[in-house]
Amino acid sequence: MDDGNERIIRKLQQLAAAAEPTFWGFLGCEFVDLKDGVITIALDAKPHHLNPIGMVHGGVTSSLLDTAMGIIAMIARPEEKVVTTNLNVHFVTPLYAGRLLVTAELVHQSRKMITAQGRVEDSEGKLGTMGTGSFRVI
Repeated sequence: MDDGNERIIRKLQQLAAAAEPTFWGFLGCEFVDLKDGVITIALDAKPHHLNPIGMVHGGVTSSLLDTAMGIIAMIARPEEKVVTTNLNVHFVTPLYAGRLLVTAELVHQSRKMITAQGRVEDSEGKLGTMGTGSFRVI
């Protein structure tokens, strides 16, 4: 791992610790890795993350995608603030309680807009939710 990537990972770990009292911590998010421009975060989906029919609630996976893609946008513009302007989510197959891994990567960026894509998979690699997000640099 190069020295620049190590600095980014340390910064992400600090951000994750600082975000613990925010929605990040409320959901139960955990920073896992940043490698080759792909961030990975995780969530151990518990009963309170499920809908009444026993599947992970779509709002949870949507929030996970928004969070992971937002982090990638923040990494692309570390000196600026970015906010979500559009979130496009596709619920591919149900996910259930257990470890969920969320990956996100940069697709495109311009002076004021960043586009990212992400995936939510279960611990066995089954795709549950995928999406794209647009982020405005403010």
